[in-house]
Amino acid sequence: MNRNDRRIALGAVCVGLLALLGLWLGGETAPDTTNAIAPSDSGLSIPTTPTSPTDPTKNSSPYYAVPSQAVERFPFDPNTADSTQLLRLGLQPWQVRNIYKYRAHGGIYRKKEDFAQIYGLTVKQYRELEPYIRISKDYLPASTLVGNRGNANEAVDRKTVSEGRDSTLQYPVKIGENEHVALNTADTMELRRVPGIGPYYAKEIVRRGKWLGGYVSVDQLDEIENFPQEAKKYFVIQHASPKKLNVNRLSLQELRKHPYINYYMAKTIVDYRRLHGPIKSLEDLRLSKDFPPEVIKKLTPYVEY
Repeated sequence: MNRNDRRIALGAVCVGLLALLGLWLGGETAPDTTNAIAPSDSGLSIPTTPTSPTDPTKNSSPYYAVPSQAVERFPFDPNTADSTQLLRLGLQPWQVRNIYKYRAHGGIYRKKEDFAQIYGLTVKQYRELEPYIRISKDYLPASTLVGNRGNANEAVDRKTVSEGRDSTLQYPVKIGENEHVALNTADTMELRRVPGIGPYYAKEIVRRGKWLGGYVSVDQLDEIENFPQEAKKYFVIQHASPKKLNVNRLSLQELRKHPYINYYMAKTIVDYRRLHGPIKSLEDLRLSKDFPPEVIKKLTPYVEY
């Protein structure tokens, strides 16, 4: 084929392709826009098809709908009130469920203030409900019966607790205003006799005392998180003899086991011994930023050279 024939053939092929493309594009159907999604001002997609605001089938909500009802006030015991009564008092369904779960796990409301700990209960709601709360005597601690025995029996009970013979007594008789407990020698049962001290704080006092190597001051109880300040006046330190740390012999890992010595302080002690020889006093370390005066004062009763 010569040049002109090739040009004619190429043009015919191009025309045919364009014709086929036109037929293909013309055969597509227009998109269905009945359910088209249009962008809203907030950047979210919303349906453009309008829905009737009165159509209940088009106005569904993913949230739990609570029928509104008038709040009532009447005497109730939170240990026995059923769900209907609790809802009538104005509590939310999820609060009622929490009360049922608490009671199912053995929880007991022993005093009015216990009911104030319900999650989501406001001060206003509690003050409105407080005059109507009635705690049955059946739910009071059995230890309250001890108070009816008289002074003679109470003295016997206190002696029994102090000697540790009745470890099953859940609520030990508390000591009087003028009585004291030796902080370094008392066990958990004796510590629980101190007003404001329950099982948790009794265990924490013993645990920290062992960690320190013995208490040298009642103020060290402040190192226990949220320790009740009113309980400190019942404790005394008798013949304090804390366990000593030999700062010239112990290794870095052994030194840092003490609650008053962290890794950097232990490293400073070990480095000083290596560079300057034995430590004669903690004042030798006063130039280190890890040993300010207050740290040296706190640590001094627990070290030896």
